[in-house]
Amino acid sequence: MNTKQDFIAVFDSGVGGISVLRHLRRLMPGERYLYFGDSANAPYGSRTTEEVRALTLAAVEKLLEAYRIKALVIACNTATAAAVKNVREKYPELIVVGIEPALKVAADHFPGGRVGVMATEVTLREEKFDTLLHRFDESCSVAKIPAPGLVELIEHGKGDSEEAEALLNRILTPYRDTLDALVLGCTHYPFAQKAIGHILGERVVLLDGGSGTARETKRRLEAAGLLENGPGQVVITNSLEDEAVIRLSYRLLET
Repeated sequence: MNTKQDFIAVFDSGVGGISVLRHLRRLMPGERYLYFGDSANAPYGSRTTEEVRALTLAAVEKLLEAYRIKALVIACNTATAAAVKNVREKYPELIVVGIEPALKVAADHFPGGRVGVMATEVTLREEKFDTLLHRFDESCSVAKIPAPGLVELIEHGKGDSEEAEALLNRILTPYRDTLDALVLGCTHYPFAQKAIGHILGERVVLLDGGSGTARETKRRLEAAGLLENGPGQVVITNSLEDEAVIRLSYRLLET
């Protein structure tokens, strides 16, 4: 049986989910967080759906065997799209919260507007995203924008580098002066937000789904009577078992 003192596990394909962990910690600073990044298998966005599903299920099984966990946050748009349904079916007793691109927020704020969704290839091709897209494509014009290569740069701590800006220039230049908002549909992308904003300009609003995921996690914990208000703790682990990756993760958490 779960207790308030058990961990909230936060899972991502690499360091990107740290952007969601930041939202969680701001909203619920008294919780104990266990972060697991699967950087050894990153990026998920260029893998098949079946590969992403298998990697996600294996990671969740490993976490549940090693730690007492009261909730699981899948802080990866690609893993959520490919596997959240399977995780919920396999572990019906566990609170499982996924993340999805903040398209509803964009549509609500810019009715009739022009919205870009920048995400990985897997996220953009999954049925879950297609269903989300069709809920809002009549209220706003939506452009799908894949960003191959960006996750790899962020995994190496280069989200704010000249290299990242050059890559983003190639990806986003066709959309300059055409968008009202850009939805960051991968949890890695907030770590390149400065470069993205510089290319698109201040007029374009950048949105991500991290805050909504944090609010839903809090709501589910409150409903289950498992919300904790202790001293707070963050434990970061990674499949690479590389101290440089762990240091990068803690640095990103504090940015």
